[in-house]
Parts: sequence; C-alpha cells; structure tokens
Amino acid sequence: MRVGWGFDAHRIGGPGPMRLCGVVVDEARGLAGTSDADVALHAVADAVLGAAALGDLGQYFPSGDPQWQDADSADLLTRVVRMVDDRGLSVYSVDVTVIAETVRISPHRSAMKKRLSDLLRLPLAHVSVKATTTDGMGFLGRDEGVAAMVVVSLER
Repeated sequence: MRVGWGFDAHRIGGPGPMRLCGVVVDEARGLAGTSDADVALHAVADAVLGAAALGDLGQYFPSGDPQWQDADSADLLTRVVRMVDDRGLSVYSVDVTVIAETVRISPHRSAMKKRLSDLLRLPLAHVSVKATTTDGMGFLGRDEGVAAMVVVSLER
C-alpha cells in the first residue's frame, strides 16, 4: 500500500463552466488555468503521481507548453493512471476535499463521485468527495479561487 497527497488551487475567472472532478458545478463562472483548471482532478493526479513516487503534474504537463492549453483534466488523469498501471500499481481509494466559499458541491457530489469512480476504475465505496469553506478567510474566503486537497492510496 502506498499513499499520496495532492493539492491545487486556481483563481476564479474566465469563461464558464467551472468543472470539479470532471463535473460542471457552475455554468457562469470558470477557473483560470492553462487546461480546464479542474483543481480537483489536478490534485487527484498529483496525489496518484506522489503515491507512485513519479513526481508531479507539472513535470508531465507543464503549464508553459502550448499543447496543454485548454486540455481536459480528465484526459490528463487518465494518462497518469496509465503510468501508474505500467508500474504494477493501481488506485485503491481517493478522498477529495474541495475548499470554496460559494461553489456548492452538495448538488453535484454523486456525479463527482461517479466520474472519479470511472476515471480511477474504483468502486463508488472507495471514493469520497467532501467540501469545506475557510469562513471568509484568505483568497478562498473572499471567493477569489477554489482549491482541492486529495489523499490517494495505491496497491500493488
């Protein structure tokens, strides 16, 4: 068993929709980034890479490389999962915490869990998606961005 931790944050801005875990959670607002800026999927990918001791997302998909402009984060995560599979490891569980002041996860939680289950090839019982706020503190509390923290376990 191996464990990895991931984190990502992006500024709110740009055209919608905003996607988290590959699911549209806000039609009107988007997150600014090179790819689709899905902070949850980016944090999952980083956690998977970390658990496999394979570096980080920027090492494989650098933001300065134009080929990743507007990339679908689900595609990036699929590539990361393949890299881990090639090393004889597979994702066993994922726990995602989204940190946002006004973005509501509750109405989308089931769809987000299902999307993660599909992308990571996990039973739904091994997928957790939670949310919290910072009670108005910092850039997240001022509703300037969205962040995600993730813990992943891998098994051989």
